[in-house]
Amino acid sequence: MRVLVVEDEEDLRYVIVAGLRDAGYAVDAVSDWPDADVMLDSVPYSCVVLDRLVPSGDTLYPLQERRRRGWTTPVLCLTALNEVPDRVDGFRSGADDYLAKPFAMVELVLRVGSLVRRAPERLPVLLRHTDIELDETRREVRRTGVLLYLTPKEYGVLRLLLLHRDEVVTRTTLIEHCWDEMADPVSNVVDAVVAGLRRKLGAPGVIQTVRGHGFRLTDSAQPS
Repeated sequence: MRVLVVEDEEDLRYVIVAGLRDAGYAVDAVSDWPDADVMLDSVPYSCVVLDRLVPSGDTLYPLQERRRRGWTTPVLCLTALNEVPDRVDGFRSGADDYLAKPFAMVELVLRVGSLVRRAPERLPVLLRHTDIELDETRREVRRTGVLLYLTPKEYGVLRLLLLHRDEVVTRTTLIEHCWDEMADPVSNVVDAVVAGLRRKLGAPGVIQTVRGHGFRLTDSAQPS
């Protein structure tokens, strides 16, 4: 899943991005709202972590305008303004959650995960296919009850395949949701991650390559 971080303090932005990437998210980061506005029009983000005060001003105003136009992406408002009136203003302007600075990174990660699961499509906490189970709360994957140690990218790819287990998921879709803007869409990065995921999932194989299209989950697939 892909998250946009809007934070003007460079050191804090680095910490947030690193923490979310460690948790398995693809993360883009900008320091001001005009850049965020462009990104939001071009990328299907699962969540936005939004600093309230940035160089261009209070982000509640453009957030409110986007909400009026029907924009529904979950937003976690991250700010040092934490009095009751500030929080009320945030929620009234369209924020879905409010986290005060300073904060614990583990709490931010959990809150982002909660917002994603509460999105309009109501994503499930547990995703299953055959004997594979992905637990969103614990961010764990097991097969036949055995815990698998996946990289953040492997976890993200498997999660997306599980969410769309009755469909073919294209390489473009995987890059849009599991990689950030630094990914090279013409490289073999997706194939390399899928190959590693196949090895860790073991036999029988469940990830089928649909040539010219992408990948899908089956009950038993031969890697190709």
